[in-house]
Amino acid sequence: MEMTENQSDKTSKHKKERSLLAFTGAAALAALALSLAISALNSRRKKSNKKDLSGSNVRINLSASEIIKLADRVIAKSKEVHDAVASVPLDKVTYANVVSPLADLEAHQFPLVQSCVFPKLVSTLEDVRKASAEAERRIDAHVLMCSKREDVYRAVKAFASKGEWMNPEAKHYIKCLVRDFEQNGLNLTVTKKEEVQRLRAQIEELSLQYIHNLNDDNSCILFSEAELVGLPPEYLKSLEKAGNDRYKITLRSHNVLALLELCQVGTTRRMVAAAYGKRCGEVNLSVLESLVELRHKYARLFGYSNYADYAVDLRMAKTSTKVFEFLEDISASLTDLATRELALLKDLKKKEEGELPFGIEDLLYYAKRVEESQFDLDFGALKQYFPVDVVLSGILKITQDLFGLRFQEVADAEVWHGDVSVFSVFDLSSGELLGYFYLDIYIREGKYGHTCVVALQNGALSHSGQRQIPVVLLISQLQKGNGGHSGLLRFPEVVSLFHEFGHVVQHICNRASFARFSGLRVDPDFVEIPALVLENWCYESFSLKLISGFYQDITKPINDEMCKSLKRWRNSFSMLKLKQEILYCLFDQIIHSTDNVDIVELFKHLHPKVMLGLPMLEGTNPASCFPRSAIGFEAACYSRIWSEVFATDIFASKFCDDLVNHHVGMQFRNKVLAMGGAKDPIEILSDFLGREPSINAFIDSKTKYSQ
Repeated sequence: MEMTENQSDKTSKHKKERSLLAFTGAAALAALALSLAISALNSRRKKSNKKDLSGSNVRINLSASEIIKLADRVIAKSKEVHDAVASVPLDKVTYANVVSPLADLEAHQFPLVQSCVFPKLVSTLEDVRKASAEAERRIDAHVLMCSKREDVYRAVKAFASKGEWMNPEAKHYIKCLVRDFEQNGLNLTVTKKEEVQRLRAQIEELSLQYIHNLNDDNSCILFSEAELVGLPPEYLKSLEKAGNDRYKITLRSHNVLALLELCQVGTTRRMVAAAYGKRCGEVNLSVLESLVELRHKYARLFGYSNYADYAVDLRMAKTSTKVFEFLEDISASLTDLATRELALLKDLKKKEEGELPFGIEDLLYYAKRVEESQFDLDFGALKQYFPVDVVLSGILKITQDLFGLRFQEVADAEVWHGDVSVFSVFDLSSGELLGYFYLDIYIREGKYGHTCVVALQNGALSHSGQRQIPVVLLISQLQKGNGGHSGLLRFPEVVSLFHEFGHVVQHICNRASFARFSGLRVDPDFVEIPALVLENWCYESFSLKLISGFYQDITKPINDEMCKSLKRWRNSFSMLKLKQEILYCLFDQIIHSTDNVDIVELFKHLHPKVMLGLPMLEGTNPASCFPRSAIGFEAACYSRIWSEVFATDIFASKFCDDLVNHHVGMQFRNKVLAMGGAKDPIEILSDFLGREPSINAFIDSKTKYSQ
């Protein structure tokens, strides 16, 4: 998750040895020791003199009052620059007096804005977190006001209309500036502008109502212990009890998913799935219908025929037609594999529950039952092979070697908590300082509760030619160890950590000239692709041994059989689950590309068509069973599958046969990561792959591991 110039490819001149040893986790620690050990020891000493990070404008440990004062100064400076741009006569506009001031303002102010905003995620002090949230509110309100300034828009538009020669990235930047203003309706008539604002307000109000309805829903079902057979004791202990010694199952996603996966009683699974699908009843259904209607009206003010075309136009997919083709091609190619999966699950249910028909509520439970019977994987025991220190050292080792980087921990850097560490990143060949990353990976009270990457300073090139380096923060919620041992990670936590560190590398390796295109500020259909590519190293024997080591003896990595089982498990019974996700994505696209759709009838029709004849549970309210189509990912639910498909293409085509190919890694760094948002993503991937990206590798990978 993220909150996110070509360099000459030096690999032809400076090739590293390709025949690398298959390191274990212990060897990874040893390989990093020379560069990290001394600084790691020093960083633990409590010294009063803290080092500044050269090139970083991020401010650490501001007090509550300092945060508010800095936010006000940021706003004042922004207003000053916007006023200056707006004052330029339209016949006197130049790159130097219009475009350059706005670009430099964005680059210089971003780390100051983040200095105000990121403390709300990590500070141990409540007053600082509150001040940070207030600073964010003020800055957001100012940014919104700037985005509606017609005087600045006129100056930018006047320069864009001159058609002066510029390099492609500068031309793209100006196009984005114009587009940002025009997305706020500044190129529309007064009447249409007023209508845009009115519709926005209505959409925002309905969106909040939808969220409140779901959050306020306290529906629950009571079950006896006999009706909850299969659920672990710790799950039952977490439940409230009602009269007659019955357990109260509230219809929250974490409760429902655990029950559908573990409960052995089919009637219980069906009751819970049906109740979950009916949450908020007609209320949210009506809200979603109104939202869709308003979104269509909003899109048409900007010249689009429907909201899906409006939402997808600025994304990698470009058109809703392309999205439909993509989803239908993936779905059709999975049908044979999914049919085999479904037949196996039906047979298993028949053996366990007799002639009761297989329903969609049975999918998670029986998929897990097959996994347990087919894969010799004890995830509790597996956890013992993933101490935090070993995993992190392996990740650093892999990414350093692959992308030609060198990480060095900064001793005595100023941080906001003793658990936080800071690393400098250097280019291995030239020694150039590329940026910094902070690691704040251990759980503590008051800290943001999820794993994510936060850009603190974007890379940029000033008009004077001076490069601003990127700075980034990785936040996680890992448990610290005790008794002299490092904390242990569940395997999904290992994958998540590798994924998020992929975003760190993505941010650091960016070489775009404009902060607007730096790091994680890329096409939303593209932003997850690099991190998803790196997830693949979590399933290959070479890299699994590098990031693992038994907690009592880290020289012993996981064995070959475990590695093979993890790779097979990754794709086990994924076809039906993927089909279900495609069902929701198609539903999302259809309601946002068509007028006057009967939402319930549409879902009832699509369900058996996509899910191989499995009917929708009677009474299901699609507005509540898949809220992403209503809020947050409207007309863009496809994006996760899209990213996964093209990440698979990259890995299978370039990395699969040689995980430590430094030459390919450097090509990926220079042709993909360095570009950021400065070029069209399809162009970026085509340049790297030598062809347009394809869905074929994704299909082949699913077929291969489903044999």
